[in-house]
Amino acid sequence: MWRFFKRKRKSKLEKLEEQYRSILNEAFHLSKINRTQSDEKYSQAEEILKEIEKLSPLK
Repeated sequence: MWRFFKRKRKSKLEKLEEQYRSILNEAFHLSKINRTQSDEKYSQAEEILKEIEKLSPLK
C-alpha cells in the first residue's frame, strides 16, 4: 500500500531530456523577441543533446 505514495525517481537521461525540451521551448519564445539570446539557448540545447546521445542506449 505504501508503494502507492512513493514516486518514481527520474534517471539522469530523463532529467536531461526534460531540460532539453524546456530550453528549446524557451529558445523558441526568445526567437520572437531577441535573436541573440535565442541562439545562445539553442547552443545550450545542442550541448545537452550531445550528453543525451552519450547516455542513450539506442544508437
